[in-house]
Amino acid sequence: METISLLENKRIVLAVTGSIAVYKAVDLASKLTQAGALVDVIMTDAAQQFVSALTFQAVTGRPVYTNMWQADNSGGLETHIAHVGLGEGADLIAVIPATANTIAKLANGLADDLLTVTALAARCPIVFAPAMDGGMYEHSATQANVSTLLERGATLIEPEVGRFASGLEGRGRLPDTSTLIGHIRRELGKNGALAGKHLVVSAGPTREAFDPVRFISNHSSGKQGYAIAQAGLDAGAEVTLISSVDLPTPIGANVVKINSALDLQDSVTRAITDKKADILIMAAAVGDFRPANRAEQKIKKQGDDEGLQMNLVRNPDILKSVYQLRQSPSDLADTQQETLKQLKVVVGFAAESENLLENAQSKVQRKGLDFIVANDISAQDAGFAVDNNRVTFLHKDGSREELDLMSKTKVAEHIIARVAELLV
Repeated sequence: METISLLENKRIVLAVTGSIAVYKAVDLASKLTQAGALVDVIMTDAAQQFVSALTFQAVTGRPVYTNMWQADNSGGLETHIAHVGLGEGADLIAVIPATANTIAKLANGLADDLLTVTALAARCPIVFAPAMDGGMYEHSATQANVSTLLERGATLIEPEVGRFASGLEGRGRLPDTSTLIGHIRRELGKNGALAGKHLVVSAGPTREAFDPVRFISNHSSGKQGYAIAQAGLDAGAEVTLISSVDLPTPIGANVVKINSALDLQDSVTRAITDKKADILIMAAAVGDFRPANRAEQKIKKQGDDEGLQMNLVRNPDILKSVYQLRQSPSDLADTQQETLKQLKVVVGFAAESENLLENAQSKVQRKGLDFIVANDISAQDAGFAVDNNRVTFLHKDGSREELDLMSKTKVAEHIIARVAELLV
């Protein structure tokens, strides 16, 4: 697993309570550690009935705390007041899984074990993920306790609907590890460099239908756009992700689904004129052409040797149309003109198979971009349909920045860092 910049060297106290879902907490502790976090695990007595402390110690490489009174290396603290340092030194406390009993204790300010004492002493954000059987989560007592914690500023990771160990079904299942980490990232990143900003990102190919079942498209996977959306969330932005692909949605992103270039143009225009976008990053691979006419029924083969001829027309240049709107917004309503003024940074992508830098640089000026991300789609180890990219940033002042081969996640972080610098 690749390290996650937001999580590197972050102190996370993972407070584990007595639920069968503890096995998911082991995976969470392992993945957070692999991502670069420093994970200190507190286990209640009930949690130890399901999994041993040694299991968590093995996946985190750090001591596991189980006893508030025992000041030694077998589950105790260095001193009887070390819980204060444990709580105050944390960047985040994550109560996962959180049983109905522990939620009730936290809501009522009880302090009868190491977990609850640490939570009371902490000054960092607290997230909690309920996990319980049957109708326990929906019970009015549990809901009242959850509401109390939310009113005090804690963050809830909603349980999912599913089958329980008892055989019953309902809401109360702990989400999977990727969802839990997504919520943790959202909480840790909310005060980042783009806090209070609205980022609009497009991702994936466009698909231009020529009959009800077939279309013209390209090889874009959408991975780079999704990575940018996640990097924006990690930096604290509100994110609208306009996408044509079905990849796992970054936790916190608002996804708008599209297919064609005309769909994309409409969604982008709405986002920047109606929803107060501060930043637009067009990572989608927009098809230059579309069929002039779309058949109402599936086109049939006419003969063994007969081919198919199709007339194509130009798709709109979406970034150019955005530039024209910013230059001459008079056709918009007054409120839309004011909203459009909020758009401060526009970033494009150039996927080229030849004359990469020359073609990309010309687009910066023609489309009024702050910078463009250029990548060579003929490369075998980067670009479309792989997890890595090798790109060059071309800025409107003529400067260039070359990035060596790296993951699309890291490329996205570099893009967001440059955007943040432009907003200062």
